[in-house]
Amino acid sequence: MKAIQRERGRLPRAPPTSNPVKRVKVLSVGDPAVGKSCIIKRFCEGRFVQEYISTIGIDYGVKPVIVDGQELKVSFWDSAGDPAYFEIRSEFYKDTQGVLLVFDVSQRKSFESLDRWLQELKNLSGTDAVLIVVGNKIDSAQRTVPTTEIASYCAKIGKRFFETSASSGQGIQDLFDQMFSELSGKEKKS
Repeated sequence: MKAIQRERGRLPRAPPTSNPVKRVKVLSVGDPAVGKSCIIKRFCEGRFVQEYISTIGIDYGVKPVIVDGQELKVSFWDSAGDPAYFEIRSEFYKDTQGVLLVFDVSQRKSFESLDRWLQELKNLSGTDAVLIVVGNKIDSAQRTVPTTEIASYCAKIGKRFFETSASSGQGIQDLFDQMFSELSGKEKKS
C-alpha cells in the first residue's frame, strides 16, 4: 500500500507538532584571522582547527539547539573579514537575527575596527539583530586589549561581550547560551 501511495505522491504527512522548529540565522563578522570560523567550528563540531585557512566569501553551518524547550535550527553564516569580499558579505546581513562581532584580544587593530563593523551592520542588516561582541584568543600570551577596555567599549555601545578561546573552548558555550537566550526572549516579545 505504501508503495502505491508513494507512486501517486499521496503519502500521509506527519501531523504538525505543537512546537515547530524555528529557524535562526547567526552571522559572524570581524577582521580576518580573529577566529570567527574557529568559534563556530568549536561550537558546532566540538573541535578546533589548528591550521589557519582564510574564509573565502562565506562559510555555512547548521546546528539544532534546544532553548527553553523550543527547538531552534541555527544557521551559522561565517563571513570573510577581508575587505575584498564586501560585496559577497553584504548579501548575508539581510534577515540576520544574531550577530557575533569578533575580534582578537592580541590584535589591537581588530578591536579598533569594531566601529567600522558596527557601521556595516547598521547600513546593511535592516534588522534589530541580537549582537554580542566577542574577544577571542584570550589564551594568547600577547594580549593587547584588556578586559576593562572591552567592558568600557561595550557599555558605550550598549552591547554584551564575551571573552573566548576557540582553541580551548573557554567561554564558547556561555557565549552561545547567551545568544540563544536573547534570541528566544526577543521572539517572545514579538
